[in-house]
Amino acid sequence: MLRLPRVHIEMQPVDVDEGWQALPGFPPGLDVKILADDLDEINKTGARTRLVRFAPGIGTEAPLVHDYWEEVFLISGSIEPANHASANGQGLTYACRPPGTPHGPFRSEAGCIMIELQYYAAQR
Repeated sequence: MLRLPRVHIEMQPVDVDEGWQALPGFPPGLDVKILADDLDEINKTGARTRLVRFAPGIGTEAPLVHDYWEEVFLISGSIEPANHASANGQGLTYACRPPGTPHGPFRSEAGCIMIELQYYAAQR
């Protein structure tokens, strides 16, 4: 997976048509576009900012759990829990998940694009 270090970027256009990569370990049609990534899961440091795109009819297959914070904002389309159809994931939708929070599986009948912020926070 391409890693783009976190550097100063000042209001640059983002091409949502090109530059997507298949997300390893997930079904075809679930792609990511890395915007910045210095997340180090071994040393538990850093952060990742990426776009995630579900093609229409695509979903994840199992719940996910990770040891970093994750914030997700739905930019376009809709997404819902895979076990039942719902309108809850349409429009402006936001999630904030502390480390260890199970989430998913999800499905997008219409397709969607989300922005994900994943990061390790300093312990208090």
